[in-house]
Amino acid sequence: MKVQTAKTVNGVSLGILLNTANLIKKKPSTAKTKFYISNKWVRGGHNITTITSFYNAGKEIFHKKPFTIQSDEPEILAGNDIAPSPVEHLLNALGACLTSSMVYHASVKGINIYEMESQIEGDIDLRGYLGLSNLVRKGYNKIRVRYKIKSDAKDLELLKYLSLYSPVFDVINHGTPVEISISDF
Repeated sequence: MKVQTAKTVNGVSLGILLNTANLIKKKPSTAKTKFYISNKWVRGGHNITTITSFYNAGKEIFHKKPFTIQSDEPEILAGNDIAPSPVEHLLNALGACLTSSMVYHASVKGINIYEMESQIEGDIDLRGYLGLSNLVRKGYNKIRVRYKIKSDAKDLELLKYLSLYSPVFDVINHGTPVEISISDF
């Protein structure tokens, strides 16, 4: 596949991005992607995730290097507080995906973003997680995302709309079926 040379907007190479979009338009099966991780429990609430590759366009694609992400629980939940909790990782995934989606789609539209920050917070009632009440949800009841953006966009609502292309936002807002299976070592 020949990569077109094109300008970069907001650090996004439009040539690469548009070539990928055009390839998918011509051959929709290349859009089918599978991401996967390996997670290993260490002790208590501590576990380590390793990410090495993903599957796209009919082949496994390896990252430049493996990534590891640690998770733990805070001390109040009997953890050692040596890493962010899984629910904090979820907020991170949401914030990063909303931001990237906004930046990529703004770039395609020629909208420059000069500076951006977000604050994300979520409310959880621990009675659900701890099994103290079946009437209380186990996960977040509400998540709030607040952005501060400096850009040449004439309409900040357009930037908000562009962030909604986020796959993580879609999963959180609309839910995705999760299958769990367990076997012996």
